[in-house]
Amino acid sequence: MNSWYFRDEYMGWSGIMNLRNVDLNLLVALDALLAERNVSRAGRRLGLSQPATSSSLARLRKMFGDPLLVRQGREFALTSEAERLVRPVREILDLVERTIEQRPGFEPGTDTRTFSISASDYATLVLLSPFVRAAATEAPGVTIHVLPRSRDPRRLLDAGEADLVIEPRELLGDTRFPSHALFGDRWLCAVDAGNPAASDRRITPEEYLRLPHLVYSIGSDRQLNLADQHLARLGTSRRIEITVESFLLVPFLIRGTSLASLVLERAARQLAAAAPGIRLLPPPLPLPDIHEMMYWHPRHTTDPAHRWLRERLLASARDLDGVTGR
Repeated sequence: MNSWYFRDEYMGWSGIMNLRNVDLNLLVALDALLAERNVSRAGRRLGLSQPATSSSLARLRKMFGDPLLVRQGREFALTSEAERLVRPVREILDLVERTIEQRPGFEPGTDTRTFSISASDYATLVLLSPFVRAAATEAPGVTIHVLPRSRDPRRLLDAGEADLVIEPRELLGDTRFPSHALFGDRWLCAVDAGNPAASDRRITPEEYLRLPHLVYSIGSDRQLNLADQHLARLGTSRRIEITVESFLLVPFLIRGTSLASLVLERAARQLAAAAPGIRLLPPPLPLPDIHEMMYWHPRHTTDPAHRWLRERLLASARDLDGVTGR
């Protein structure tokens, strides 16, 4: 059924009107003409020339099938149909103005909202952990669903499965999605404190390459982390003994073994207390830093609640350097 067609008893219109053929800007002109009862004054109120205002009046007369304004001496008077239109036209325009001006805001202290954030266990430990602590106090009605990383984060955003994706810029690359930098980090080499290769608190490239390695990867096809991808591109040959999908398990699996692994400093230093006996060393080979970014779909850019989420994450990211001393 075509719902564009309706009979409006309230406004006193006779006949059936097709809204697809109505320029709603004409209601603004009608409101001015009904209030001023003069084409010239209505034009000045609208910022239009007299010919343009006269043209609008002609279209309104055709639309309503009524003269609306009729000359009475040197002035114009409203027809009975126009008199009936004064109040409903003003109310309609007031409603439109309020709808535009009174956009819903977001009060974190009282409002409820649920967000889904896709992030690695590394980003969850380093950034989302302090963020959640702050949000629990600042926004008690907000629920956060942390989703595992996806091999296709763009699909998560397009499908609305994630409100926000946290990914290294080096992995996601150029994208059409809005984004903002969060924080950077550098790679270290982690080994057991008793490993003879690390006796002088550094490890040479030759010693590093002789050791068995633990690497963490993503997904069933074992996508390597950025550091190990970099070494693979350089053609560096190593003996990979263990692969694991969780960055957080690396220190625990290394302890008491001869394994070596490349780890990110911010998370590794947080895990040091939980996994004593791990030594963190400068990387034996040059490795590029990583730069974590947050990405979101453009449809969320102006949403007040989503803006609060992004600003709160940025505040937590800014606090990281004070916590880690970097």
